[in-house]
Parts: sequence; C-alpha cells; structure tokens
Amino acid sequence: MITVVAAAIFSDGRLLSAQRAEPPHMAGGWELPGGKVDPGESDEDALVRECHEELAIKIGLGPRIGGDWQLSERALLRVWTAHIIEGEPQALEHLALRWLTRENLYDVDWLPGDRPVIDAITTQNLLTE
Repeated sequence: MITVVAAAIFSDGRLLSAQRAEPPHMAGGWELPGGKVDPGESDEDALVRECHEELAIKIGLGPRIGGDWQLSERALLRVWTAHIIEGEPQALEHLALRWLTRENLYDVDWLPGDRPVIDAITTQNLLTE
C-alpha cells in the first residue's frame, strides 16, 4: 500500500490549494499539497519535506483530518491541518496555487481523491472566517 500525505494549510481564514501539473490524467486538477511517503520516513516528516520541495515553505502540523482516505486499491491518503512557519508558497511543481475562502472553496475542480477531505473541512468548520 502506498501512503500519500497532504496538508490542509490554513492562513487568515483561507485554505491553500494547488493545481497539478502532472501526470497528464490529473493535470489541471486541484489538490491539497503533499506527496508520497518514502520508505523509512514518517508520515509527518514526509509531509514537511514535500511542502518544502513543492512550495518552498516550512510548515507546522496540527491535528489530522479524518482517518485514512482511500485513493485507489493501492493508495491511501492521510491529511493534516497545517500552518506556515516560514516562507511564502511558490508553485515550484504545480501549475498554480490559490488561496480559497469558505465562500469559494468549491470554485476549483478538486481531484476526486481530495473532494471528500474538502467536504470534511466544510462540515467540521475547519475553515473559519
């Protein structure tokens, strides 16, 4: 089983979303930033590393959102709340980044694997004004 980790990065009542550049079948879709956990790496360390590599930021992690979210037969997603400790997000590996408020949270085309997490963020009122 492949473990994918993602960060729901909140700042000033907004959530950071990232538009995928690849692979082709996912390009253009929006997701929470993150990536695969390497062998021997903790989920949390992988998430901090991925956000540094993809966004050039240092993050602090908060509580997890939900449990394991099934992405496919071979992959599961684990999501943490997060905040930026250092840096300004840059789209180093994405087509674009966008800060979303509660009002425009569904204005982007979320990838199917992220959609249930976004719904949970809404129902749990994690995105406040």
